[in-house]
Amino acid sequence: MADIPYRTALIVGAGSGISASVTRALAAAGLKVGIAARNVEKLAPLAAETGAESFTVDASNPGAVANLFEYVDARLGVPDLVLYNASARAHGPIAEIDPEAVRKAVEISAFGGFLVTQQAARRMIEKRHGAILLTGA
Repeated sequence: MADIPYRTALIVGAGSGISASVTRALAAAGLKVGIAARNVEKLAPLAAETGAESFTVDASNPGAVANLFEYVDARLGVPDLVLYNASARAHGPIAEIDPEAVRKAVEISAFGGFLVTQQAARRMIEKRHGAILLTGA
């Protein structure tokens, strides 16, 4: 594995797919990793396997995202690498989809990505380094 120039990582929207694989790889590379999701209980097996620290967050809530970063800063240090993997979808024929389900999906997938990127960027500007990754989850 290539050397990773970072020491801490935060993965928002962690689950059992891509984000779990990234968590495993980053932990194996020696990074301190934080994983966050609405349902922190589902993260317990991944946290136990990798030594990652789990955090609860509603990524569509500005206050919750700001609090998440404060907790991560205090527990792990300012993250050098942030991966946003949270998403939601509204399923069904377009003529029948509930508009509120679409609103929630956009809030989580797009607005949440903005909120997390904003918090990460503020910290990375101060540190003058870091990386932010957004997935198409």
